[in-house]
Parts: sequence; C-alpha cells; structure tokens
Amino acid sequence: MPAAPDDHDRSEELRELASYARRRRDLYRARTYGPRETSATRLRELEREADQAQARLMAYLIERSRSPEDCG
Repeated sequence: MPAAPDDHDRSEELRELASYARRRRDLYRARTYGPRETSATRLRELEREADQAQARLMAYLIERSRSPEDCG
C-alpha cells in the first residue's frame, strides 16, 4: 500500500528536524575548539535535542512501516 501524501510530508519534516538538530549540535561542538568560552550544559542540551529528534523520526518510521494486518 503506498504511503499517503501526508505521511511523506511528515517523514520529510521529521528528517529535516533531525538533520537540523544534528547540525546545530555539530556546530556547537566545533565551537568548543575555538577561543570563545562554551558551555558543557548547552552542548548536552543540543545533544539531547538531536537524540530526541532522531528518536521521533525512528518511532514514526517504525509505526508507519507496520501494516494494518500487524495491528489485529
């Protein structure tokens, strides 16, 4: 059964959010090697946000991959 257009939009949105969170984390991590002061707490927050975004994406993809026969 093909995915509904909304499913594709939602999965694409979640992919973009996960990618954005990873990029923010990576940029901040790179910033820690520079001369400016950085916060370990902020880096942990960004890591947590990136992990949560990835988890939301994976949970959505797993749920979407289940067929209606599996539910009943």
